[in-house]
Amino acid sequence: MDPSSLLQYLITGVTVGATYGLTGLGFTIIFNTTGIINFAQGEFVMLGGILSVAASTAGLPLPLAILTAVTVTTLVGACLERSCIRPVSSSSTINLIIITIGASILIRGLVTLIWGKDTFALPHFSSMEPIRFFGAAMLPQSLWVLGITLILLVALKSFFARTMWGRGMLACSFDPRAAALMGIDVSRMAMASFMISAAVGAVGGVILAPLTMTSYDVGILLGLKGFAACILGGLGNPFGAAAGGVILGILESFGAGLLSSAYKDAITFVILLLLLFVRPTGLFGRSASERV
Repeated sequence: MDPSSLLQYLITGVTVGATYGLTGLGFTIIFNTTGIINFAQGEFVMLGGILSVAASTAGLPLPLAILTAVTVTTLVGACLERSCIRPVSSSSTINLIIITIGASILIRGLVTLIWGKDTFALPHFSSMEPIRFFGAAMLPQSLWVLGITLILLVALKSFFARTMWGRGMLACSFDPRAAALMGIDVSRMAMASFMISAAVGAVGGVILAPLTMTSYDVGILLGLKGFAACILGGLGNPFGAAAGGVILGILESFGAGLLSSAYKDAITFVILLLLLFVRPTGLFGRSASERV
């Protein structure tokens, strides 16, 4: 295996892994505020891609189409929290997780009814001319993926560390009752977490759609990969989820290149299971549950 091929696998893995990281970041945001694992997160990613393609096809300029897709997906996240989660918020966590699975199936069914089961492609954000170096090639869209992911990570880190809303959301995850007694609106924080998570997922779907195209069922596997990234990096750790996604993407890319693309999903999940046997809290998780 020549070095240029290895470099190519690395570039591909980091690019795809960045979107896994964004999906895992969405899981983490909601978990940190509500304690719920939202299995509709993959559908937020799918909606971002599908809606941006639909808006672009309808004649909107690409930036406006992307903004429309992210905005609509954010509103879907708010509706999910308000209509499905809040009325039964006192139920057990497992019931709430089952509700998110049902919401995922509902969203996927509605998208199928409206746009069918075809595969759609979103135009690249800039040139499609590959950038070549050391025998490997990278599409400019990959730079968009990496740049936007990095910007989102820094923005979310600042949001949770330096703003009252971010700290309020973390306080709700630690002790909702104490947070309420301190004057924090727990319901509003839960809705905000779903909206931010939906927006992050939609951005992931938008930036990935030009590279891998999109369809009604892309959210299933992306959601599973995002959840795996979240567990790999340490559940509840935003930067751990992002790092877990990149690691997962690299493992997947090397597995597909060195062995076979037919086994790439199995390889990554087997490695994930082996790692969790050794370190159940994930690579960057803490053994003690302290999130505030």
